[in-house]
Formats: sequence, C-alpha cells, structure tokens
Amino acid sequence: MARQTVMTILGLVLAGVCAGRPARAQAQTTTTHGTPQSEDQEQSAAELAREATNPFSSGWLMQVQQNNNRTELPLDRGRRMQSNLAFQPLVSLRLTQDWGLYLRPVVTLFNSQPHLNEDGARDRTTGFGDTVLGVAAARPLFGGRVVVGAGPTFIFPTASRRELGQDTWQVGPDLGLTLLGKDFIAYAFVQQWFKVGGDGRKTNQMNTVFNFTHAFANGWTVGTQPNLSVDWEARDDDGVAFAVGPQVGKMCKCGRTPTLFQLQFQYYPVRPNSAGPRWNVQLQVTPTIAPFVKKQLF
Repeated sequence: MARQTVMTILGLVLAGVCAGRPARAQAQTTTTHGTPQSEDQEQSAAELAREATNPFSSGWLMQVQQNNNRTELPLDRGRRMQSNLAFQPLVSLRLTQDWGLYLRPVVTLFNSQPHLNEDGARDRTTGFGDTVLGVAAARPLFGGRVVVGAGPTFIFPTASRRELGQDTWQVGPDLGLTLLGKDFIAYAFVQQWFKVGGDGRKTNQMNTVFNFTHAFANGWTVGTQPNLSVDWEARDDDGVAFAVGPQVGKMCKCGRTPTLFQLQFQYYPVRPNSAGPRWNVQLQVTPTIAPFVKKQLF
C-alpha cells in the first residue's frame, strides 16, 4: 500500500514539475554545472533567483530554512507546534570542464520538539538533530537546459537528545534532475538511506524534494516545493508523508550579496495515521556567494 501511494505521488508531482516548456539554450550568464561566472557579468534578478533555487548552482548557497508545523502526538495525545531551523548550504566545485561536484550538509536545530516522555506525559525538548550530507557529481545536457547528478548520501547520528534523532549511521544513493527554462527552474532530488550501524532501530527511508519556480524580471518568484518522505519499515498507514503548497519569494540585494527570500504554506494530504504534521509554514533565506574555490580540480 505504501509503495503504491509513493508511486502515485511521484508520478503526479513529476508530471506537474516537467509540464513547463523547455527554453532555448541559455546564454552563459547563468551556469548550472559548476562553471564560475565572470564577475564582470551582470545577472538579472530573475537569473539570480533561478541560481539561488538550483540544486546544481554554480554559486555557493548559504540557505537557512525555518519550519513551523502543527503536529499530532502519538496515542491521540493532542496537537502541538513543532519548530526547527535547518542550515543547508550548497557548495559546488569544478571537477572537469563538464563535471561539477556538489556537497550539501543539513544541520537541524529543533527549537521546540513535542513528544511523550517516559511517563507518557506531553513534553518538549530543544537541541540538534542528526546531520545529513548529500554528495553528487553532475553534468549538464542539451546545452545546459538539463542537469543530471548522482552520488552517495549519509545520515550521521549527531542528535543531542534521543528524541531528536534515530541513533543510526545511514548511507545510500541520491539522484537529482534539473530542468532550466527561460524564466523557470524545475527539479526533483531523491535520497535513500539504509542503516549501516548504530544502536537505533532498523531504518530504510527515502526523502524526495520537488521544485517548480517561476522567476519574474523584477525578482519576484512563485512556485511550489513539495516534499515526499517514506519510511519503508513503518506500517502502510504510517510510512508516507507528503506536503504540498504555494510558495512566493523575492530576490533582494543584501549589501552586495544576492539573497532570495521565500515563504511557503504546506498542507499534508498524505500523512501518518499515528502521528505527524498536518500543515507547515516554511521560510527560506538563501544568500548566494561566489565560490571560494574557482579553479578546475582536474
């Protein structure tokens, strides 16, 4: 049942993400495969917005994401607000003329995590969660309009409290596909993890982020960034969570640093029956800086 639900969601979202018409080959003002852009080239606000949204961006993205969601506690013990702050920078390096290497660590701080304590009473805790590291080598195709990347992904048991992590070492593959149009960007990025060590329960889980963003000439953006999470070890009615909703953003210049601000409202039409969020309000702030390492490595 969980696998059928996942395949249905994947099909619907990919159909929507790829519905946009591909643009003609882009000029070199926007690069998507780790090739640094000349500093004397001026990028438009729309180009900067697409760069800040691109998982295979040539710039370094210092993204911070704040999530506030209404979640249900286990055993029908009510609903509480859950809040977390994730720092998820994207670092790009040029491997060769055609290949780029992309590193994306995700460090999460739980500002307020509701849970049931050992006595079954409602409680809250604050601290750091597990750390995720995604690695991908990517290559552009069709004149840079399409970029495909793949590599390993890891989860490290760095949680400061037992309630905030899984206490397991995990590893698996990741795969990303980006479509760059004249005034939009669309992508899907999937990560799958398997337990390879640690004292926590057996894990076998997947997370997929979809994105469609239309960028206007004045720097405003509209789109959506659905998220699909699957716990393959859970029961059929508890293993899938899918969040979708509208997103609006604005590219601004903070000093000399282009920064994209995005606000998204998400609803969970598919969620675990036992516990989990019903809706989420998400704020993303993505400053884009020039790569510290611009030299081709090979």
